[in-house]
Amino acid sequence: MTLQTVLTAPTAQFDTEAHAYDALVLLGFGGPEGQDDVIPFLRNVTRGRGIPDERLEEVAHHYRHFGGVSPINEQNRQLRDALQAELERRGIELPVLWGNRNWAPYLPEVLGDAAAQGHERVLVLPTSAFASYSGCRQYQENLDEALAGINTATERPRLVVDKVRPYFDHPGFLDPWITATRRSIAELLVREPDLEAARDVRVIFTTHSVPNSYSGAFGPDHEALAGQGAYEAQHLAAAAEIAAAACPGVTWELAYQSRSGPPSQPWLEPDINDAIAELPAQGVRGVVIVPVGFVSDHMEVLWDLDTEALDTCAELGLAAVRVPTPGIDPVYVAGLIDLVLERRDGTAVADRPSRTNLGPWFDVCGAGCCETPARAAAAAARLNRAAHAQSAEAHQ
Repeated sequence: MTLQTVLTAPTAQFDTEAHAYDALVLLGFGGPEGQDDVIPFLRNVTRGRGIPDERLEEVAHHYRHFGGVSPINEQNRQLRDALQAELERRGIELPVLWGNRNWAPYLPEVLGDAAAQGHERVLVLPTSAFASYSGCRQYQENLDEALAGINTATERPRLVVDKVRPYFDHPGFLDPWITATRRSIAELLVREPDLEAARDVRVIFTTHSVPNSYSGAFGPDHEALAGQGAYEAQHLAAAAEIAAAACPGVTWELAYQSRSGPPSQPWLEPDINDAIAELPAQGVRGVVIVPVGFVSDHMEVLWDLDTEALDTCAELGLAAVRVPTPGIDPVYVAGLIDLVLERRDGTAVADRPSRTNLGPWFDVCGAGCCETPARAAAAAARLNRAAHAQSAEAHQ
């Protein structure tokens, strides 16, 4: 039997067929909800890497600082409820479930319960707007693993799962950023009346850094990428749209944060704190930080930006403000439901909202899309071993 997966297409493609979904699953990263949860949560995040608890404790300090509680779970509860309310406001009967990759409620259990309750086809909405391994493909792999435990010993799948496309340039994602960025700049200028936006202020868009070797592999062979990885290209495109609408005439740049791994491994740069450190010499006196790579004020926003980056600004005498993420902004929530209906109705590609030349992005990723080099090599090795085993068996 061939199990249904969400990584079945040989190349990235659009799905313009209508589907009768009977549930929506909000899929998040997950986070600890108390001090006793921190190390078990970090074990889940780093599973398969053999990292000892002593090393995990070294990187747990930002969770410990907030009482061991990540805000991400409560934020996703609120988003789940907001999505349900928006569906009901539109007269659409579709239950909204919530599952996580790395903490309760765990995705396999949520999908297993959905199948047990009679759901047959569900649509998954990840809390990530951009294409990357951790932001897209890894969610798909987790879905496949969960489905493998559900769709067994049956002539047809008990549960079919589809996924909403990356929505980095959808109006429902961009418009809240535009409004919030414009408002934050205005607040900064009121607080610091001697600042002139075009002369004194720098807008820094920020997102999670990834290894350089990964970045170029993210995304399909898309002509608009011009050889650039989708991750960096999508962030630059989204940032350009936000800046053009929210702060024309103000200089902006893209920086990165939250890198990990060995110092010898190059990651996308500049780091947000390094970028800030360069500003006084350029005559910049005010900074507006826009965490465009994130959809809610979770730990990497509260710690890496509100704590570390804003501290860097204060040390350098720079006035600074961090723009709030979309969270449960009604425009964002409505945009997410629009994406759900787009997939449900099989909307023609030409009719799908998109504000950059990169979109609309694909519904179904190709078999090798957003694969990291190390995982691609491991997958190739597994295939080679399987092929050799079959060959040896054939000659016995």
